[in-house]
Amino acid sequence: MAVLTWDIEENLKKLPDSPGVYMHKDKLGQVIYVGKAVSLKNRVRQYFRASGKADMKVRSMVSHIAEFEYITCGTEMEALILECNLIKKYKPKYNVVLRDDKTYPYIKMTVNEAYPRIFKTRRLEKDNSRYFGPYADVAAVNAAIDMLNEIFKLKCCAAKKFPANSKPCLNYHIGRCRGVCTGNVDKAEYGKAVGQVAEILSGRNKTAMEQLKSEMEKAADELNFEKAAQLRDHIEAVKSLGEKQRVSLLGLPDTDMVLTLSSEKSQYVVLFFVREGKLSGRESYPLFAGEGEKARDIAAAFIKQYYTDSAVIPKELIVMEEMQESALLEAYLEKLSGHGVKITVPRRGDKKALLDLAKKDVDEMAKSIDEKARMQREIKHALGAELHKILSGGEGGYSEGEYRIESYDISNTNGVDTVGGMVVFEGAAPKRKDYRRFKVRTVSGADDYGSLREVVYRRFARAQAGDPGFSRLPDLLLIDGGKNQVSAVEAVLGAMKINIPVLGMVKDEHHRTRGLVYSGEETDLKCNPVLYKYIGTIQEETHRFAIEYHRGLRDKKMRSSALDNIEGVGAKRRNALLAHFGSIESIKNASADELCQVKGMTKAVANNIIEYFN
Repeated sequence: MAVLTWDIEENLKKLPDSPGVYMHKDKLGQVIYVGKAVSLKNRVRQYFRASGKADMKVRSMVSHIAEFEYITCGTEMEALILECNLIKKYKPKYNVVLRDDKTYPYIKMTVNEAYPRIFKTRRLEKDNSRYFGPYADVAAVNAAIDMLNEIFKLKCCAAKKFPANSKPCLNYHIGRCRGVCTGNVDKAEYGKAVGQVAEILSGRNKTAMEQLKSEMEKAADELNFEKAAQLRDHIEAVKSLGEKQRVSLLGLPDTDMVLTLSSEKSQYVVLFFVREGKLSGRESYPLFAGEGEKARDIAAAFIKQYYTDSAVIPKELIVMEEMQESALLEAYLEKLSGHGVKITVPRRGDKKALLDLAKKDVDEMAKSIDEKARMQREIKHALGAELHKILSGGEGGYSEGEYRIESYDISNTNGVDTVGGMVVFEGAAPKRKDYRRFKVRTVSGADDYGSLREVVYRRFARAQAGDPGFSRLPDLLLIDGGKNQVSAVEAVLGAMKINIPVLGMVKDEHHRTRGLVYSGEETDLKCNPVLYKYIGTIQEETHRFAIEYHRGLRDKKMRSSALDNIEGVGAKRRNALLAHFGSIESIKNASADELCQVKGMTKAVANNIIEYFN
């Protein structure tokens, strides 16, 4: 394996003195450690300046670092949350990885209730409630909730309905609740208080801060130091919550941010992925653009080419500048994806803050992107040479290091809803826009061999029919499995007179990649750590892609079948119900009045729903 070099010392000099997250990578570009820093410049340098004095774990990690990457953030809190998101995504070898995904708390406001309340939660649900956060300081969250309840006296209990003979609880008697249960609370006045609380939690706390400071100064003038100290704590809690987290935006649909970048030698588009409201990663794509080409035109050209063949198109694209073809592109993407797609240039609010964060990061990327591109080329050549050895038994490699790999996996639950996933790698990097999904149509039950034969046949039949989405043929196929899976695929290719090598990715008893099967012989990969990790990465990505598609189909089927059996509930009402309540469980627990709040719902259909679930 060729020795790959990346000038760490030179790139240490380019580190910014700002908060952010850094990712240490090995020779293959796999993330082995994720950390946060108040100053990236100071923190990352420490690993390479004093590694000899560090503990054994750090010394071992440093010995495997071939390069590092970083993402700049606006505040330390943003860095902390992004660090958490990236650790969950990459599960790096040298990080302590939490198995529980509920790490940071949110403040939940139950705006779907007649009289909302606020409380701390670590669980996000699609129940039409408002969520604020996440927050790193749990104590500040607790203090803020206490403070807001004390000032605005919101309902503290979880009850939604109160019988005529309800008796107020202790919170009412000590002045911490308005006593909604008494029936004497004006709903409009209560709603105004809820709105003020939402303003504070949204970071628009200027008026509240001024009021609290005025009350604190008044209490101090009156020598009521206990109350002044209490108000001081309230002010600190509001300040802490004011550091609003921009890296996690609940309610934001799956979104891609498309930014352009010009380095010394090339032009790039940098694509940032926001999934489930969280900034989850980025990829850069080199472009051939003429001198003086406008950034907005480059972005538009990228969008047309990238998403035309992409298996996944998000519901929103965020760009830096207005594009002349925005409306046309939106219509085109909607036609490709089957759902609405918005192209937006945010001017204010959370999306603008997230875009600014990405812009700042792209500016930092420009300092080292050409060198990273060179290293990626070296990695691609080296891996190509190793794969060529397995296929031919000799030295050599692919022409100019260019090679395309397609990897296949089958997913089902006890033979039901069987699907196939096709993942594409060009060199060392995934080419996500070329990923493909297949619903298996001709095979019944848990027949992986038959399912593989169908998926592979359909893929290459589409190519032979001239389908542009399948026209680019791979240099080799990787199949999740051993000799039998390989034989099944080879039989299909032979019948279609297609000559492409097929290799099986074999796993050990711990479900980890062990080796490659080719021409009936198995090559042990553990003696070749870089190729071992590369094949393992492809195998895991293929498995993830297939099983994610299968789960999506299964969940969609479960959601639709329950409501489609109810008289009066068609596709339109079903979608409106799911959009309003977020889940079947919430619909099941809703009252007739709550169901009638859904647009287009009638009392008769609401009663049908209640009768069906009961």
